[in-house]
Amino acid sequence: MKYRLADGIKIEESSEANFLVAARPLRMVRLNKPLLELVRRTAEGCVTPSSAAESKALETLVKRGFVEQEWPRLEDLESFPSVSIVIPVKDRADDLRHCLTSIQALNYPQDKLEVIVVDDGSSDPTPQVAKEFDALLIESGAVGGGPALARNRGVSFASGEILAFIDSDCTASADWLADLLPVFSDAKVAAVGGWVDGMHHGSALDRYEAVMSSLNLGRREMVGGAGGDTFYLPSCNLLMRKAAFNAAGGFRSEMHVGEDVDLTWRLRDAGWSIRYLPAGAVCHAHRSQPWPFMRRRFEYGTSEGVLQQLHPVRGKKMALPPMLSSILLLLVTALVAQSLIPLPLAGLLLLVDGHRVRQRMYKQGLILSSRDILFARFRAVGSLGYYLGFHLLRYYLLPLLLASIIFPPLGLLALIMLLGVGLVDHQVRKARISLPGFYLYYFLEQLSYGSGVFWGCLRLKNFSSYRLNFQNG
Repeated sequence: MKYRLADGIKIEESSEANFLVAARPLRMVRLNKPLLELVRRTAEGCVTPSSAAESKALETLVKRGFVEQEWPRLEDLESFPSVSIVIPVKDRADDLRHCLTSIQALNYPQDKLEVIVVDDGSSDPTPQVAKEFDALLIESGAVGGGPALARNRGVSFASGEILAFIDSDCTASADWLADLLPVFSDAKVAAVGGWVDGMHHGSALDRYEAVMSSLNLGRREMVGGAGGDTFYLPSCNLLMRKAAFNAAGGFRSEMHVGEDVDLTWRLRDAGWSIRYLPAGAVCHAHRSQPWPFMRRRFEYGTSEGVLQQLHPVRGKKMALPPMLSSILLLLVTALVAQSLIPLPLAGLLLLVDGHRVRQRMYKQGLILSSRDILFARFRAVGSLGYYLGFHLLRYYLLPLLLASIIFPPLGLLALIMLLGVGLVDHQVRKARISLPGFYLYYFLEQLSYGSGVFWGCLRLKNFSSYRLNFQNG
């Protein structure tokens, strides 16, 4: 395993102390002399740790976002693992043909591959397509039993060391396996997921889904181990050790949505780590019509109640630093009340907060300009506003709209949140869709998902999904 300093990270050295500093968001880590020497090497090029202590230190910096890993290339591995590709399918003959065609073109030794198609009671020529491509065709034993049941059935026939899950409405890039398999050189990794792109880009909704689908985890590498966060891997692009899959008991067959979230969380709870790489791409045929798009988001939302019951430790957490929260409250008050009166107080609190942060850093030996610190703290207020706004839109948009009939300022607040939060996501996700069109689908997504969450909780008579654990930042 090799490591290098992440982009945008600076090494600040002085006679009193040495630091790694990130600007967005502003954070730092103090370096002792051995760690400083190690970090200097990562700034000069990729570093292979020479001891267990160096490896542990670099892994810690990776988790904190200061250092990035460089995985070995497939050809550098001592041997290629055997891989069983499992594809659940029902009534998708044409989609399956495209999927299997892409698998035939994989940049991986064919004698190391096993392709298993699990038919979930199709009434179209799907089984014939599987036979045409010489895939191992298995019956799920049900009609519409769901992808979790079908995948478990397929795994029971799998002989590969690694399981590779892909959906029938997806196509794999030539380097799908080659990009992701090297991650298993880390013995602690149970599963790895890769980039999910949109298969079609013709319509505005296609382009929205390409970057905003919950199957697309973004452009930053992520790792999850023990802990209470909600990081998971989607099953349409998921590689997993067969031994870890079997030890965890596989997917919960009764779950038709959220089964991938549940399984990857159980792997983490069992002591494994999971990783996401923005590589190893598959293309997914997203729902390109508004109503199917909304229905699917609603279905995703219904899984939250079940997941919360199964994994109560993974509740929603929100850090609310008192000073930043006060500044944000004053800014929101100014917007909703359409008054400039709260702004001077907000500005004063920002100056006080920036001074406190600068003094705290100065005492530790790190000197940054007041301008840089004030800008970083203002960005922190914006980030807090984004996360709070996103949460309110995600779970409370419909109640806000209904309540605004009685109290119109709530409607204005919802509009401000939609415009602000949506603008951030449009820019960060680099959506190739006009801003008005993006806002339309963004509104429909939040409304559909939030309604699904409420309906799922209502069916369970358990609303713990709405519980938010506030923490001081």
